[in-house]
Amino acid sequence: MAALYAGYTLRGLAPTQNRSNSGIQGVEAERDSDHVVVTDSTRCVTLYKVSDQKPLSCWTVKQGHTLTGPAVYNSRTQEYVAVSDRKVIRIWKEEDIVLDKAFKATVSSDVWRVHCVAGGDPVVLFHRGAVRLLDSLLSAPQQPIEEVLSQEEAISWSTNVVTESQQFVLFTTEQKGDHFVYLQRLSPNTLQRYHLEREEPGLSPLSFSASYRDAHIRLLYLYPNGHVNESVVSVRAPVPDEGAQALPLPRSLLLALPVGEGLLEAASAQALDEAHVAVVGVPHPSAGSGKDFLCIWNTNFQTLQAGKEMAGKIYGQLWSFWNKLFIPHGKTFSVIPYDCPKSSLASALGKLRQVKTEESKAPTSVPSWNTLLHEEKVHPSRTVETRKTRTTRKSHSAQSLTNDQVLELIKTAPVEEVQREVQLLLSRTDTQDLQTSVGQLACTLVSRSLNDPAFYTPSSLAQLVHTRYLCHSVCPDLVLLALERKDYFLCQLCLQFFPDIPEVVTCACLKVFISMSEVDAANVNLEPDSVFFMEALIAQEHEPSGLRNGFSPADEGRSDLAEGATTAKQDNEKASTAEHMCPVGLHKAVLLNEVLQTAYFDSFLLPHLKDLSSQDVVLFLQYLQFLYLKFSQDAFPQTQGLRSPSLTQVMDWVSLLLDAHFTVLVMTPEAKALLLTLHRFVKSQVRFVSELGKIEGSLKELDKMASKRDVGQYSIEIIELF
Repeated sequence: MAALYAGYTLRGLAPTQNRSNSGIQGVEAERDSDHVVVTDSTRCVTLYKVSDQKPLSCWTVKQGHTLTGPAVYNSRTQEYVAVSDRKVIRIWKEEDIVLDKAFKATVSSDVWRVHCVAGGDPVVLFHRGAVRLLDSLLSAPQQPIEEVLSQEEAISWSTNVVTESQQFVLFTTEQKGDHFVYLQRLSPNTLQRYHLEREEPGLSPLSFSASYRDAHIRLLYLYPNGHVNESVVSVRAPVPDEGAQALPLPRSLLLALPVGEGLLEAASAQALDEAHVAVVGVPHPSAGSGKDFLCIWNTNFQTLQAGKEMAGKIYGQLWSFWNKLFIPHGKTFSVIPYDCPKSSLASALGKLRQVKTEESKAPTSVPSWNTLLHEEKVHPSRTVETRKTRTTRKSHSAQSLTNDQVLELIKTAPVEEVQREVQLLLSRTDTQDLQTSVGQLACTLVSRSLNDPAFYTPSSLAQLVHTRYLCHSVCPDLVLLALERKDYFLCQLCLQFFPDIPEVVTCACLKVFISMSEVDAANVNLEPDSVFFMEALIAQEHEPSGLRNGFSPADEGRSDLAEGATTAKQDNEKASTAEHMCPVGLHKAVLLNEVLQTAYFDSFLLPHLKDLSSQDVVLFLQYLQFLYLKFSQDAFPQTQGLRSPSLTQVMDWVSLLLDAHFTVLVMTPEAKALLLTLHRFVKSQVRFVSELGKIEGSLKELDKMASKRDVGQYSIEIIELF
């Protein structure tokens, strides 16, 4: 059967005044199966690496301009193409930082969309139905564009289809309740017009999707009454023109989805393969009204294969790339992996692999290469038990609880029993099964802990995090629950193992860590390696003054201090004795180090940093100053294997805090000496990097030099490094 797996959050959705709009204009495939380009409905284009759930690059048009079409990626030239203000075509590369400095050209007519798929050339579809190859259009941007559509006809949807030998642009239009389909061939340049059969009076399709199979383009469209229809368009060369009359386009009913009372308002259907369709915004047959689901239906057998409830409002948008569904809902833009095996009657009925009762209770087998490669069935009598499995089976009860039974147990059982059963389940569960069961266990534990103040299982939650099969997107309330229960060890584990912690949660952890009392911090048990690192750093004796990775205390007497007032110099001298002392306790420093090493994106982190108070910002900057001084010493212990932040991370956080609170810090008297010191740090780093750049240039020149000539038995060469 088809399956929907545990999804994760690619990004959050910015709140809009009109909540019927998700704020996402389009999602397009990029260089491979792990990269997508997301275009906001306003001014921003972002490149994401899907597996990391973090943006790699972001480009924005200036204030006053608007992106009027989703950006696409041209795999042949490694360039991005987008349309702004309907007539301006912009082209840029990934290394381009400022979008307005990249190439742009203004065309003579309004553009509907630019399309580009792998294996094809970028094509431009204009609002009035004309189509141009991008290269030919840019050779003469102001060339006249013909009008293909009638005056009252408007495009509603379009796509690009590339076959083995041809490229097509397929788009649909609407005119006074009638819907038409246009098929534009690029070689030869021909256009065919089809008329869609009407559904019920007043009903227009909510969504379209197209796929190419068996020399035909299959158009799939969903109506508000739940009917999913399919029309087939041949890609063979058309017959000679017989006039402007639109050809009738027959349709067939693939699915009649249950819609309950009324009609669908925001829904979408996407063809996944020849037998499976993903549908979002349609009620689940067995769920009550008011709940939005993402479902996969089998069109061959009219069966529901998989369903997943989506929290928040559904906007009727759905994209599919590389066995992943991209769907905005509520305030979240989620990625849902899926699997659609070959359609058969056994899989449609859910009986493709019917496991007997005896087999389901058999101990875990050790897989062989034949099992993995050829799906060879292992007979229960030949099952091999490991030593650990035999010991576990003998020491525990004969009837071990299954994953579903443990989930039910968590909802009502006391804490001790829950922790024991979760530990037993994790000890005997196969690695392949852990990936699906860990998320379910964590969400159930967190849900009960939020509803029942007397219930909390710190050891079980820590075990689940340690499996590394858990992430923030799977269980988004886990970190906030740990902060609420003051379980800082669990917070530390989440910061270490979760690759997708949002910036708002990172700032929430920072705010709690920096403001917690030293007494509470001293009683926290933390991960040993991180504690050992800070113990060594704090216990390190003062080093004699000298060059410290580009920063020398002797520089304090140079022009930097001469530019300041006498009072600032006196304040700086008073503060210099405390520079080598850690301003926070050992355990609080360990927790702050975890925040420094968490992944973030500057634009998303800065707004949340502004919520910190001025006292917290000053204390955090003092700690960063302490780390910088320690890291800059020549005698700094570079211990391998200990978890610690890098000098680059320290300097990046200094810059972030100064950007977020510079005005407040300038007005804070106790921050004056600190700002002067940080200013010297920045200047020393700039000077240090500049010297490294000179050395790099000199080494490159030496590398370019020709091999030494044979000048005899003795020679002297002088090389000057500038």
